[in-house]
This record gives sequence, C-alpha cells and structure tokens, in this order.
Amino acid sequence: MHFEYCPHCGSKLIKKEIGDEGLIPFCEKCNVPLWDMFTTSIIAAVVNEEKEIALIRQNYVSTTNYVCVAGIMKIGESAEETVIREVKEEIGQDVIEVEYIKSYPYEKKEMLMLGYKAVVKKSDFVLSGEVDSVKWVKYEDALSLLREGSIAWQLVKSVIEI
Repeated sequence: MHFEYCPHCGSKLIKKEIGDEGLIPFCEKCNVPLWDMFTTSIIAAVVNEEKEIALIRQNYVSTTNYVCVAGIMKIGESAEETVIREVKEEIGQDVIEVEYIKSYPYEKKEMLMLGYKAVVKKSDFVLSGEVDSVKWVKYEDALSLLREGSIAWQLVKSVIEI
C-alpha cells in the first residue's frame, strides 16, 4: 500500500528525507512518516512421515498448477500460529512441527510471504471452501506439479533438499 494521504488526519502527504531511507511520504500535521506497507502472509510446504507433500488446487489461483497452503497473518497472531491455523483450515491437518525456511517477496501482490515446512501425521483431508482439491505427492514428483520458479516451487525445492 502506498500512502498519498495521512490515514490519521487525511492531510495530503509530502515527501521528506528520512535518514538513510530517502524520500518518504510524510504528514506535516501529524509529524509522522508513512512507509509503504505490505501484507504479511505464510506459505507452507505441508509434509508427512512418508516423505510426501500436500499440494492443493485452488481454481481461483490456477487451473493448471498446484500450490502450497498459504494465508494472511491476522493481527495478534505469530507467523507460526498462522501456519498451524491455515493448514488446519484449508486441509484439516494438525501441524506437529513448524520450521521456518525463508521469506519470499511477492511484489505482484505487495506481499511478504514467510515460507515454512509444516510437519503433520498423515490423516484424511478435510477441505475448506477455498480448496478445490488436494493430494499427497511424493517428494520426487512434487516440483513437476508446481509452476517452475514460483514461490511454492522454490519453497518445496528447499524443503525436499533439506
């Protein structure tokens, strides 16, 4: 999100030199800088004890490729809590271990995606309305179902190489 007006008082912002940050939108009335904002989300490679990854299909995301479980962090929620909640909500799996892998800037949607490995004990899937289908995929077959170079592809590649 790029600010043009102050969200506190509604004044038109000016550009002001702020330390090493360069020119930043600034409200002269409130005397506050307003840095560009982005949404923080998680993306999780959900894995089980059989060296399989749960890949989901969400037709509103892609009708040709699978993706990983992902979701937006809620205010007051840690990234790890978001992983546990999103995995449970989207595919009905209980996360027993969470491991941070890497962050991925997603400029197209002005997001920062925090990538995790989420370990579960394999059980039946329970899908949310956001998920059209899900399947367990052997590590060696997973990358071929993801769009090469995508954030999900990068995350899964990192997880299977650990």
